[in-house]
Amino acid sequence: MQVHYTGTLQTGEMFDSSEGREPLEFTAGSGQVIPGFDNAVIGMKEGEKKTVNIPVAEAYGEKSDEMIMDFPRTNFPEDITPEEGMELHLNDDQGNVMPVIVTSVNDEFVTLDANHPLAGQDLTFDLEVVKISPAS
Repeated sequence: MQVHYTGTLQTGEMFDSSEGREPLEFTAGSGQVIPGFDNAVIGMKEGEKKTVNIPVAEAYGEKSDEMIMDFPRTNFPEDITPEEGMELHLNDDQGNVMPVIVTSVNDEFVTLDANHPLAGQDLTFDLEVVKISPAS
């Protein structure tokens, strides 16, 4: 399935869009996109457009306190000066890359938030189905 979309927050602020790019291509119902997006496109036909509101539970979920950590400032590489709002990438024990946002900095610790940036938010998507391909 190929879908053009524009995603906005409840404030009306756009956070992502396929405008000017190729449509998003995925297999509907496969879990490749957030559940609310997946459910919204099921049953749509080529050329059909609609707007859907996706609650937190069907988007990126609630923010989790477990995904916020205080990282000792002494463990930071010397060539990085952490600042609030900075995006960094950490590697976990299995070598997976995890994007984090610096939320605060003091002399001892840097607080890192590994929650998805859209966690805790209801989302709205304007959708247009461009093409439906048979399942392989």
